Amino acid sequence: MEALGKTCLSLLPTNFSLENGIKSKKLITNSSFPATVKSGICCKLSGNGNEEKPSSNSITIPKKSRMEEYNIAMKNMMRNPYEYHHELGMNYTLIFDNLIVGSQPQKPEDIDHLKLNENVAYILNLQQDKDIDYWGIDFDSILKQCEQVGICHMRKPAKDFDPDSLRTMLPRAVSSLEWAISEGKGRVYVHCTAGLGRAPAVAITYMFWFCGMNLKKAYDELTSKRSCGPNKKAIRGATYDLAKNDPWKEPFENLPEHAFEDISDWERKLIQERVRALRGT
Repeated sequence: MEALGKTCLSLLPTNFSLENGIKSKKLITNSSFPATVKSGICCKLSGNGNEEKPSSNSITIPKKSRMEEYNIAMKNMMRNPYEYHHELGMNYTLIFDNLIVGSQPQKPEDIDHLKLNENVAYILNLQQDKDIDYWGIDFDSILKQCEQVGICHMRKPAKDFDPDSLRTMLPRAVSSLEWAISEGKGRVYVHCTAGLGRAPAVAITYMFWFCGMNLKKAYDELTSKRSCGPNKKAIRGATYDLAKNDPWKEPFENLPEHAFEDISDWERKLIQERVRALRGT
């Protein structure tokens, strides 16, 4: 739900084009800044319906070297071809009717947009403090606006580009996500910095553990809607940690490459019980 911002929201892999016969579809018709969907990724439009280009009057663009540095690190450490374009503003994808995955809100107007246009009632933020500081986000103003419009803001930080940190964080993050979805008061917006690693990993893990899917189905379903490359091994490792926490268990690193890409009914039930027990931690 994006509010009265003037920046275009776009995050695309380097080889992706919007020119291949894909048309924009309006989501909101009664807003002065309507939203559009382009191949599943939501963008803001200017008041006249034309997609605005960033300008020095509408957004502060970080140094090019800062984005280059981030994207190089993402490609080297995550082994994927995707890029984050901070200067184009927040971007997101509707995964289910109650679940949105996207990039970091950059200003209070982004919070207004999420509330007014997307019926977001919860935000699950997976960033560390240093991630927010890196991009110069005024985080206090984000939190204040969440409180102002009635959005419950939750944080479960994990280190960016670090599969081990992601593996450790997943149970607690999925616990918060499952609780927010079960409350049913509005959509949940899950974000990290770019919305390409940690945030989609949390959404996929929720789909795996709570929606009766195996990991491949959950992964394919989300990535068919949002081009991204979350770490499967971290998800498998977190699944193993919850389903097999016996002192005599085989170390996860010794297991076959595709171990814990699927689980039995009793393992899924056990994982759900353990995840729900983490609420409030």
